[in-house]
Amino acid sequence: MVLEDQRPDQGAKTPETSEVYDVPQTDVHLSKEFVHGLQGALKADDEALVWVLLSDVHAADVADILEVLSPGQRKKLIGLIGARLDPEVLREIEGEAQDDLYEHMPNDQIADAVTDMETDDAVYVIEELDEDDRADVLRKLAADDRVAIEESLSYPEDSAGRLMQRQLFSIPEFWTVGQTIDFLRTDNDAIPEDFYDVFVVDPAHRPVGTVPLSRLMRNGRAANIGDIMDKDPYLINVQADQEEVAYKFTKYHLISASVVDDAQRLVGVITVDDIVDVIEEEAEEDILALAGVTDESGVNENFIEITRSRFAWLFVNLATAALASAVIALFGATMEQLIALAVLMPIVASMGGNAGIQTMTVAVRAIATKELSSTNAVRVMNRELLAAILNGALLAAIAGVVVYLWQGNHTLAVVFSAAMLFNVFVAGLFGLLVPMALHKMKIDPAIASTVFVTTITDVVGFFVFLGLAHLYIV
Repeated sequence: MVLEDQRPDQGAKTPETSEVYDVPQTDVHLSKEFVHGLQGALKADDEALVWVLLSDVHAADVADILEVLSPGQRKKLIGLIGARLDPEVLREIEGEAQDDLYEHMPNDQIADAVTDMETDDAVYVIEELDEDDRADVLRKLAADDRVAIEESLSYPEDSAGRLMQRQLFSIPEFWTVGQTIDFLRTDNDAIPEDFYDVFVVDPAHRPVGTVPLSRLMRNGRAANIGDIMDKDPYLINVQADQEEVAYKFTKYHLISASVVDDAQRLVGVITVDDIVDVIEEEAEEDILALAGVTDESGVNENFIEITRSRFAWLFVNLATAALASAVIALFGATMEQLIALAVLMPIVASMGGNAGIQTMTVAVRAIATKELSSTNAVRVMNRELLAAILNGALLAAIAGVVVYLWQGNHTLAVVFSAAMLFNVFVAGLFGLLVPMALHKMKIDPAIASTVFVTTITDVVGFFVFLGLAHLYIV
């Protein structure tokens, strides 16, 4: 389909460019030209053209398009072709655009869309609805679908139970390859839309092995499943946190894994495409947490949610900044006698803060990937402290020379260098200790480490620099 043929007439009035946010230019469906054309069709209430424009667009791209449209344009788009939207759009859309889509799409349409989804996707959509809409949509589902979704929703948020698909293909180990293939061909209702492994279970429905589809097809019909299966499958408890699940998939290079209940019975399966989303979500969560914000601070959220999610940590930073200011106030008389102290003081704190954040970021990531634990903590700490001392010494030497050339005061240069060296050392020490201590206390180090590390380096930097200046200069 040629893009130019899909645009409104050149004489048609299109919305102002300011209504289109910056969008990636690598995808034709997200180009400004495409979005302008779609906006023109929406303004003209041209349902046919809107459908022509979006009919061959992937659900993920439709979700992105909805996210860059204004709320009014989203409402009009949903009103024009909401019933014909790919159900996967409900799974792909995020933020404020998701709220608008759920608000303006009738619950009957949401129920129809959920019916066509795999369990894990259906659960994702249902859990994002408000309580009344969720109950209404569940009532409209077939009994078996409703029971499956309600059971998945009973598991903790971000657990394997929420993530798993309940549709899977399992067989007893005494079957042959021929029996398995014949069953796959004849009982289509029992086959998931996408699957990679055949799960082998014992009479109690406990998983005992897996057979990759490729191996199934390579073996003769008479081959026994028990002879060709991979024994000791990787099992994931239904209550396991999704971060732990992602770690297992990454470490063992899994394509799929069995999900079992407390009695070790097979209840679902998690596949690698589900884990890709989890890895992205967890990485994004850690990055945002290091900056003191949450995933509710994204560009697609409304300003109230953004304000609420950021205010708490900004308030904590205000309190810790007051602590650092109190340290400075102790040396007010000292600073009045030598103005250069006020000029150099922020440099000491800044260098310590940056060094601490570097170490802290490495530590937080290493804890998340289980590369840092109590077994290797001493070795890692020794390495980080040696690096901190070396970096601190090099930076202190350079800074000391600059201060001496600027002020002609060798005592000030030595005090400044000593304070910088000590603060960089402290930054390396606490940049590692703080995340490990928080992890030990079952507190997410990605969320709370930054405020503690920066406070420590600020307070120590100010106190050491001004204290040494008070003793040896003033």
